[in-house]
Amino acid sequence: MSLNAAEISLILTELNLKDAFIRQIIQNSFDTICFNIFKNGMSKNILICLAAGSCRIHETFSEVPKNEKPLRFMQFLKAHIKGCRISECEQIGLERIVKIVFTRGDEKLLMFIRLWSGAANIIVTDESLKILDVFFRRPKRNEITGGTFILPEIRERNENEKAKYSIVRNFDEVKTKNGTFNEKVDKWYALHSQSLSLKVLREQAQKHYDTQRSRMENALLKLEEKRNSFLFAEQWKHQGDLILSFGHLIDNEKKILECTDYITNSVIRIPIDPKKNTHENAAIFYDKYKKAVSGLEELEIDISKLKSEILNIDLIYEKIQKEENPLRIEQMLRKQTKPKQQIIKKHPGLQYEISGWTILVGRTSTENDELLRHHTKGLDMWLHCRDFSGAFVFIKNRPGKTVPLDILLDAANLAVYFSKARKNGKANLFYTQVKHLRRAKNASKGTVLPTNEKNIYISLDKERLRKLGI
Repeated sequence: MSLNAAEISLILTELNLKDAFIRQIIQNSFDTICFNIFKNGMSKNILICLAAGSCRIHETFSEVPKNEKPLRFMQFLKAHIKGCRISECEQIGLERIVKIVFTRGDEKLLMFIRLWSGAANIIVTDESLKILDVFFRRPKRNEITGGTFILPEIRERNENEKAKYSIVRNFDEVKTKNGTFNEKVDKWYALHSQSLSLKVLREQAQKHYDTQRSRMENALLKLEEKRNSFLFAEQWKHQGDLILSFGHLIDNEKKILECTDYITNSVIRIPIDPKKNTHENAAIFYDKYKKAVSGLEELEIDISKLKSEILNIDLIYEKIQKEENPLRIEQMLRKQTKPKQQIIKKHPGLQYEISGWTILVGRTSTENDELLRHHTKGLDMWLHCRDFSGAFVFIKNRPGKTVPLDILLDAANLAVYFSKARKNGKANLFYTQVKHLRRAKNASKGTVLPTNEKNIYISLDKERLRKLGI
């Protein structure tokens, strides 16, 4: 439940904001902002929440965490009211609207804090009520930069209405240190608010944690099952050795080679292709062995990475469960549930992690140039379509490893897909190591001259692109 008009009036009386100075401004989320004020040698944090069902203004006694990325309205306020003095602070009639006047020298700005659930906003205007900026931009209400703020009509209330609007909750169930109304409100909303409630936030955290952990555990189980299937690698190699040793028994008819295992001295039966010769049959088992050994190494990397992610989410959830500050929990939870497009990337373009290999894709000339300049090294592999503008694709080098054919084909498909050759569905590409690229003088951004390049012809593989999430 949002604060009513009488509760707002009592809070403002206790705060006594007139002649206070704005020392700092923190906007920690999309619907909450905090002013740190200084008056008579003391500082206070004034929280304003515009969340539906929890609209309020009051002093908060919890630490207000900073957002990892500066938000637009906060930056505006820092530029215009930080350091200003509050010359007036009043509630408009019996409305849930607070008017604050900021002054600095001859400059005067007005702030209207409208605490209407579902239509809450903070509007900053000049003296003529021309809007300079707003917390939530609402064009239909003309609450945009350059618009004119129109105060709601203040009508005279009858005695019954005045009595209704004078009800103040006592919040007796909340125990506080000094017993001020601001303390009670701050504590009560920390426990019961729809948007910043310890109970609600912890329930959200548990739901997110259970979903994420279950997904990771299932993925880990599949990887471990696959790893177990690769543990027969030595057996395949041994069977290949036996085929070479007893190849003279292959008679071009039997599909089973029956021979004595010289290690266990027991008779074993090995499936073979009677149409193939000894070396061809042995090669089948040696290929299985090589793929298993290579796959096992990549799986161990993926398993280790997934176990690390599970441990990390466990630690974060444990930290959330111990945290008592709802603002801090809300921030931690927001970091965990952040949409992919909002995650701050360490480099431009796209990144793919495949079997322990990292592939970077630049989709524009600017991204291509940035990746080449600052995010790749000499031994990294570079791919690009011949005769078509488009992506630079880089396969990050792994010391002592040669790029597998599957990874090269994945990167090549990405290079074609993110180029003008996509419509053709096929293209010639050249690839070489980054150390063999020379940037062309006086050419457009991202233009390079390769040497020692090799050629590969690619027809787009829809199944391969699907596995890459395209």
